[in-house]
Amino acid sequence: MAINGKIIGGIKIPDSAMAVHSTELLREHGSELLYNHSLRVFLFAVLNGQQNKLKYDAELLYISSMFHDLGLTSQYRSEDKRFEIDGANAARDFLRSYNVSPQSLQLVWDTIALHTSPGIAEYKEPEVALLNYGAALDVIGKGYDQLSNNIREEIIKEFPRNQLKKNIITTFFDGFKHKPHTTYGNINSDICACMIPNYQQPDYCNLILNSPWSE
Repeated sequence: MAINGKIIGGIKIPDSAMAVHSTELLREHGSELLYNHSLRVFLFAVLNGQQNKLKYDAELLYISSMFHDLGLTSQYRSEDKRFEIDGANAARDFLRSYNVSPQSLQLVWDTIALHTSPGIAEYKEPEVALLNYGAALDVIGKGYDQLSNNIREEIIKEFPRNQLKKNIITTFFDGFKHKPHTTYGNINSDICACMIPNYQQPDYCNLILNSPWSE
């Protein structure tokens, strides 16, 4: 059943050709868990934008939401880059095929690349801040009490959580277990520490003390 154009929680899912295409790519290459998660992230992001009376491009925010975790999938993941970068690069290539402006290309790239960077994303453009907010709300419940029970239930009825608490850590890990070094300096290093026995995260103090400088 087509989701684009449908109104959920008072929010219309963008239904341009570009938006529909991005939804199709997520359905094709992502799991049901990632599909439902990404749609919830968009809705949570928009609700926060409305609550804070922010001006943002809903279509670009939607595209960013559809691509934000596609870097975890076999279709888009690289051997040597953070999964966020893989998703951002894929979204940029996708948007180029629609002759999107360079400014919009950069905005979407930043929105996806920074969505796991708390302490930075919230001070960037509204689209960047909103995607970070929506993802954090869905995964760790940040801002949970800012939504009414009715809105939460309506969104979850449309896009079930698929036992997200139980399954999301494995889903994330499967996307970068072949390149754990790419999680250094990022919240995803915690997932590697959780999933890899005796995992040793790079230590910044050791890097300083063992640098090639003589003094």
